[in-house]
Amino acid sequence: MKYVATSDRNAYDRCIFHVLDHEGRALLILGLGVYPNVGVIDAYATLRVGGTLHAVRASDALGEDRMRLAVGPLRIEVAEPLRRLRLICDDDTLSYDITWTADFPALWEPHHVQRRGDRLTLEGRRFVQAGGVAGVVRAGGQEFRVTPGQWTGTRDRSWGVRPIPGEEGGRFAEERPTEGFHWIWCPVRFEDRFLMVIVQEDADGHRSLSEATMVRPGRRDRQLGRPQAEITYRSGTRHPERALLHLGDVRKPQELEVEILTSSPLAVGAGYPPADDWQHGTWQGRGWVDRRGYDLTEAHPLAAYGVTDHAARFRLDGRIGHGIFEHGSFGRHDPSGFADFKSVAP
Repeated sequence: MKYVATSDRNAYDRCIFHVLDHEGRALLILGLGVYPNVGVIDAYATLRVGGTLHAVRASDALGEDRMRLAVGPLRIEVAEPLRRLRLICDDDTLSYDITWTADFPALWEPHHVQRRGDRLTLEGRRFVQAGGVAGVVRAGGQEFRVTPGQWTGTRDRSWGVRPIPGEEGGRFAEERPTEGFHWIWCPVRFEDRFLMVIVQEDADGHRSLSEATMVRPGRRDRQLGRPQAEITYRSGTRHPERALLHLGDVRKPQELEVEILTSSPLAVGAGYPPADDWQHGTWQGRGWVDRRGYDLTEAHPLAAYGVTDHAARFRLDGRIGHGIFEHGSFGRHDPSGFADFKSVAP
């Protein structure tokens, strides 16, 4: 565990959790990552309530005890692997103590590989899982009692190689600039089943990731064909207001309806690119803790060039579910009619 199999500085091992209430009042996103070849461990938590985003981030030197998943006021305790975890933040800005319990088996996601020119820039393995959550969340003078019937929890764990800021792009970045990126990552928890949908496309619509799989305890996972998305964007933006995902199961084609409840851009507070105040894996010194509040009623220009996580209500074949509609679309995307980085919905 101490020595990873690659000397690539971008080696990483990271998790993300989403905790959302079914009415869209609150969306808690938290994660923790280790970056062994730069010697960094960091974690973050953001909570959207109304138009305000509360954020706590922490970073430190990576120690030798890899079972200790704690940075500053943030920590994750594994009570029972793949079954029960405890999520904790003990801070005056944002605090929570939540027990996450799996309702469904973990699902392997497709092997994720990206190259720029001849260089491998991203290679990740992932699994995703949905469950129930119980506990309490406090921020900004408000308290939320988290209960399994009114809240849903999803989580994703990934590891491999993923870009960390601080490395020059070199020739390949200069000669092969990114033209466009289109992404959907969508874990949905229903009462008796779990659905995972993933789509990644290049500027011309070439698909490098495609997944639609249904998980039901005690049954074989069922593949639902090639997903096709119809996304309705807010005029003048690429912010989705609703979506319809066509699932091309040959036995029974289905449609997954997506109703957006609330949204949290990962480039604001959570440390995902292209955040300009902190990004994952960057050395901040020992014992660094940062607390921020963001007004999401104001425009955040960088958010449009990153991925946004939307808490959503889903409908499929008469069933109601809840989960995350994670979406990012920037640059050219021919299937959506976006010509360049400045293109937006009419």
